Amino acid sequence: MKTLLSPLTINGHTLRNRIFSTGHMAVMLKDNLPTDRMAAYHTARAQGGAGLIIIEAARAHVSGMSGRPAIRAYEDACIPGYAHIANACQRHGAKVFAQLTHPGREMTKAADGTQAVALAPSAVATERFHVIPREMNTAEIEDIIEGFASAATRLRKAGLDGIEVVASHGVLASQFLNPHVNLRTDAYGGSDQNRLQFLVDVLRAVRRGAGPDLVVGVRLSIDEKEHDGLEPDQMVTVAKALADQKLVDYLNVTAGTSAGLAGSTHIVPPMTFETGYTAPLAATVRANVDVPVFVAGRINQPQIAEAVLASGQADMCGMTRALIADPQMPNKVIAGTLDGIRACVACNQACIGHMLGGYPISCIQHPETGRELEFGTLTPAAPPKKVLVIGGGPAGLKAAAIAGTRGHDVTLLEADGTLGGQVRLAQMLPGRAEFGGVTTNLEREARTAGVDIQLNARATAETIEDRAPDAVILATGATPRGIKIEGVTEGHVVEAWDVISGRANIGSRVAIADWRGDWIALGLAEMLAQHGCHVRLAVNGMTAGLSIPQYARDAWLGKLHTLGVEVMPYLRPYGVDEDSAYFQHTLSGEPVVFDGVDTLVTSLGHASEDTLTKAMAAAGHHVIPIGDCLSPRTVEEAVLEGLQVAANL
Repeated sequence: MKTLLSPLTINGHTLRNRIFSTGHMAVMLKDNLPTDRMAAYHTARAQGGAGLIIIEAARAHVSGMSGRPAIRAYEDACIPGYAHIANACQRHGAKVFAQLTHPGREMTKAADGTQAVALAPSAVATERFHVIPREMNTAEIEDIIEGFASAATRLRKAGLDGIEVVASHGVLASQFLNPHVNLRTDAYGGSDQNRLQFLVDVLRAVRRGAGPDLVVGVRLSIDEKEHDGLEPDQMVTVAKALADQKLVDYLNVTAGTSAGLAGSTHIVPPMTFETGYTAPLAATVRANVDVPVFVAGRINQPQIAEAVLASGQADMCGMTRALIADPQMPNKVIAGTLDGIRACVACNQACIGHMLGGYPISCIQHPETGRELEFGTLTPAAPPKKVLVIGGGPAGLKAAAIAGTRGHDVTLLEADGTLGGQVRLAQMLPGRAEFGGVTTNLEREARTAGVDIQLNARATAETIEDRAPDAVILATGATPRGIKIEGVTEGHVVEAWDVISGRANIGSRVAIADWRGDWIALGLAEMLAQHGCHVRLAVNGMTAGLSIPQYARDAWLGKLHTLGVEVMPYLRPYGVDEDSAYFQHTLSGEPVVFDGVDTLVTSLGHASEDTLTKAMAAAGHHVIPIGDCLSPRTVEEAVLEGLQVAANL
């Protein structure tokens, strides 16, 4: 990791290594200002050894405020919060930059729930948010540019080390660059040079406000990967022009745009995207400029980052989700304990999934993230207890790891011969092998904490009594939920788990009844279509994948379309016969018949495996159920409950 751990000096500021946390919305604001929770979140990554922390995109002008919370960098009230974060992170050796932006036409709701007035270079609609903006006049353009200068002054006063202007992902600056969006014929449009002028003026304004000593950079989507989006040849020219004019101290390269659903999947690419896939874009830029080039996009392991840097493709690697999953990752690299790193699996569930829902970000593997004030420091057990954990899925493993770390004497009993619970099934679906890392990471943490893990050890009320533990945590999981379906003796009905594990013969024409709208049915549809099956996916909701993060869902739906999978919403299963599946439309109540069906595969959610919970209660014993045996949900809730329970034993 020689290159990854080497310092980099930019405009007099030395970054201690090449690992940085990119600007990302943490949803930890109050009244659109930074909070103690946000400071604790960023400080954990600085304390973990990151060289650079970039704080999320703040609004440089009041016209850029929407219903989505963002820091009001256009008011002096932001200064104390920024100063608190900067001071806290700098004390641990990290440099701290902040982002300034204006969303332009990428505006949805105003703070009161009404439709916001969106400004843009021209009145060109955005496909993702279905917004038709109003064309900006020259006075508005000049006022926004001046807003960037004023905001930069506030960031300088707060003691930040640098400022990054966001011109990526379809925001206002990139809208001016795009000839499909910028149809102006004045000084800010009509030619490549004129379309660049807005960004040039913004960067000059930021430098004026920041002064000569702060680092000033810009983030660019080199390939927006969207219909009518900006393309690499255009953006490399832009990057070169900005560097040649000495407007920036560095360029931060990424991909994607908010303007469309296809491009937006690249904002936080899911695990189906190749690791480090944006590095070639950075390499093309780096070959044409004489300033440092940063890059981000599925760089989730230090080995990948080292390869990107050592090959000369970039000078810094954004590893945001890797730092969300393991804030101590840089320190572990420094110590040479790479096997101890909790690798991000790019599930997007608790990070960007939370953010898009308006909730503080976290991590399914490390729910301490975003909860640093509550769980950042574990108190030693006083006195230590004899703790028995039943079940080796994510909930049980997390509970065991935390209890063991605190000093309890922990034994974990798993009825099967392998750990992981439903994760074992999830990793078997196409493009989901990386998800198996959840089990790998949690098992390692449990064993490191001294947990005695016993496999093929089915627990009963009697065996638990014989062990005489001080505390019993039940994490026995769930089983597939069944419903009454007419005609099962005539037709062929199998459960999703059996198909995934290869225990079912399904034929060549399949209908999938998807109740939950999660990863199971999407993965099944892809797997069966890849095997040559004709697949019809009947969803009990508005669309397939409704319960999983948008960027993962949209990428998956695009793939299913290319595979010829038919997705039909608003259906509930009703019955089968030897060659048909019958559904009812959930809105009209009318029947929908799928003819030519060999097999109906059901994915109808889960039922708690609470037999042991009830047996222990009947025997008068106190136990603590967590995860799916408490209530069937997802791996996120399972791991969080493992943390919460074990932290309070």
